[in-house]
Amino acid sequence: MSGTLYGLGVGPGDPDLITLKAHRILQRAPVIAYPAPEVGDSLARSIAAPHIPEGRREIIIRMPLDPQRFPDRTAYDKGAAEIAGALRGGDDVAVICEGDPFFYGSFMYLFNRLADDFPVQVVPGISSLMACAGAAQTPLVARNEVLSILPAPMAEEELRSRLLQTDAAAIIKLGRHAPKVYGVLRELDLMDQAHYVAHASMPEQQVHKLSDVDPDEVPYFAMILVRREGVGL
Repeated sequence: MSGTLYGLGVGPGDPDLITLKAHRILQRAPVIAYPAPEVGDSLARSIAAPHIPEGRREIIIRMPLDPQRFPDRTAYDKGAAEIAGALRGGDDVAVICEGDPFFYGSFMYLFNRLADDFPVQVVPGISSLMACAGAAQTPLVARNEVLSILPAPMAEEELRSRLLQTDAAAIIKLGRHAPKVYGVLRELDLMDQAHYVAHASMPEQQVHKLSDVDPDEVPYFAMILVRREGVGL
């Protein structure tokens, strides 16, 4: 009998935000797997580290940070093959992902390669979206409002169009795209309604009015939450 593949969301950064179910699975899974940059430590593993017992076999999926090479199919193919070997040997494998496995999570690439051949369980996690709203102490949406999740790398025209059509938005994956996003928000007169959160729930968390943040110093792990005036609670 093969092992079970678990996709575990371990939350946005604070180790205390891991779910009880994910914690229980980490305690018993003999193999853990996680993405990591080509050089350096894994964010997902650092979040889960306090909950990982000693002596576990670890499968590290080294990924390039170059956006032009992401997702790197070769890296996921190699990682999936190593995970498949452990599963065929009867070992359960827990793949740990920051945030939620299926909310822009790397687990989806492994899932697509392995789900047809092995039993899979996905354990949802607290996403950065919820963590950012909590940190900024601002509601995401209420009543019949529409929330849009907008990746900052999208084309400027598309970003503008979607912001015009929604009641509230979370703009993610900022980094080098922040100056473009700032320009669109200024054009639409939304700067005053925008909240900036970086590294939500982590020790280095930052929460500011967007207008107080230099767009050239915005990291990738930052989010802008914006909600139109006149949309009442």
